Amino acid sequence: MASIRDIKRRKQSVQSTGQITKAMKLVSTVKLQKAKGRAEEAKPYFSNLYQTITSMLARSDDEVKDKYRKGNPNGKTAIIVITSNRGLAGGYNQNIIKLITSSKYTPENTIIYAIGKKGAEGLARKGYEIVDDRSEVINAPLYTDAINLSKDIMKLYESGEIKEILIAFTIFRNTVSHIPTMLRLLPTDEFTGETEHDLMMNFEPSPEEALARIMPKYVTGEIFGALIESLASENGARMQAMDNATNNAEDMIAKLSLQYNRARQGAITQELTEIIAGANAIS
Repeated sequence: MASIRDIKRRKQSVQSTGQITKAMKLVSTVKLQKAKGRAEEAKPYFSNLYQTITSMLARSDDEVKDKYRKGNPNGKTAIIVITSNRGLAGGYNQNIIKLITSSKYTPENTIIYAIGKKGAEGLARKGYEIVDDRSEVINAPLYTDAINLSKDIMKLYESGEIKEILIAFTIFRNTVSHIPTMLRLLPTDEFTGETEHDLMMNFEPSPEEALARIMPKYVTGEIFGALIESLASENGARMQAMDNATNNAEDMIAKLSLQYNRARQGAITQELTEIIAGANAIS
């Protein structure tokens, strides 16, 4: 059985840890409110942008479509992976890593554009090639960051060095629901159907020029949307993790307090017994 001193030291250690996790929860809560508002405000724009591109491609000639619907079959797949730079966020980072490693995208046919140290480190250990690490971006995502990444990766796609562009990120549904997702940006060969909204579409200027102008904006927009969704999800996941850790610390403190009181009462009882026994022996 642990001594009173051991129990007291452990209780103090747990109390210190609980104070830290509680402070981290409060910080994450404040960050979440800001990131949540930003993500919710931007979601309609990026959703409509995605639908607009698919509608334009559905109404374009096959020759125009092929540029964006068919990648180089001999190239590798480029995946933009968005995770966090810090841990203590539950399964947030590991879920993204697992999403990629359990898919058909193996280290042999995939290159990684990493945004977030945890994803870069985790995938590197699995044998994936990290061709670009922009982990600092996730600290405070800006639209210019998405523009720069979009330019670099679009050059590789247009030159035929890569056959497709995907993005792995976490969709923010609400404070407790975050969904790891893999979205294919290019090629868009799966979007070929017509809807009632496509029937009245006219292009000005030509379809080729219109798509050439809007496709980089589409890729940039989807990357930026994924960044702010991931940032909100990260803070939500960390808030949950720290809340659970704080609750666990409180439960442990309660149990340790009970053990401490029992051990202290036992020690007092033993001392009284020894005093009484000594007094009886003298008399």
